[in-house]
Amino acid sequence: MPGRLASLVVFWLATLAVPRGADGDGIMLVPAGAFWMGRDGGPPEEAPLHRVFVTDFWIERQPVTNAEFAAFLDATGLRPGTERRYDEDDPDARIHRRAGRWTADPGFEDHPVVEVSWFGARDYCRWRGRRLPTEAEWEKAARGDDGRPYPWGTSPPSADTAVFGRAYNATAPVGGRPRGASPYGVQDMLGNLREWTSTTFRPYPYNGNDGREGWSGPGAVVVRGASHDDAASELSVTRRRVYELRGASAGHHFVGFRCATSEDLGGY
Repeated sequence: MPGRLASLVVFWLATLAVPRGADGDGIMLVPAGAFWMGRDGGPPEEAPLHRVFVTDFWIERQPVTNAEFAAFLDATGLRPGTERRYDEDDPDARIHRRAGRWTADPGFEDHPVVEVSWFGARDYCRWRGRRLPTEAEWEKAARGDDGRPYPWGTSPPSADTAVFGRAYNATAPVGGRPRGASPYGVQDMLGNLREWTSTTFRPYPYNGNDGREGWSGPGAVVVRGASHDDAASELSVTRRRVYELRGASAGHHFVGFRCATSEDLGGY
């Protein structure tokens, strides 16, 4: 019996080491179900408040970092085709080529990567065997199924829930605000950086089968979330921003990304 009890204690402690619904790679399960998307009483593009069903998917707990994207550039190149992946010559870039290798600037390895174009974000996710999240997936991962205005609930943004109200390009390391996590344990959904999605901007109600998914150039692509230099009033899980092709082909100091997948990763 003592041996069996010890084994159970070891198993219990192991389950505490990884958040429920996460694999060892730091990607979180968002289970299938309906949730409240959008809102009434705000900007017209966010209305109406409506129910949307989303199937099971996994989304990365934290945004992609400079170190992670540098490894991708080192493995695959800056511009293998006609689409530029990263604005390395922008003064805001924090990844540079040194001694023949792409590396993150010292001190910024764990900061979310900036200056990545939509195409660079798409290619990185493909390299990982993943994809960009749809805007419906992003919003469900951020707010859960209770219609909350922030990932952490209903209380206003604060310094321990989100990175906001900072100076230009003053990002913070990812994962530093666990109190700001969503109901699924996803972090940095508001603040630090806005994020690319796979969705073409169209009016609500959201319908993933009406041609808005799989943006590739025509129209405008949706960007979600908020940035480190946004004011508290700009932080909302329902906020929709857009970029036409020209803007999506460039990097920005306030836009990053994270990957998602519909693959069953198992274990939970």
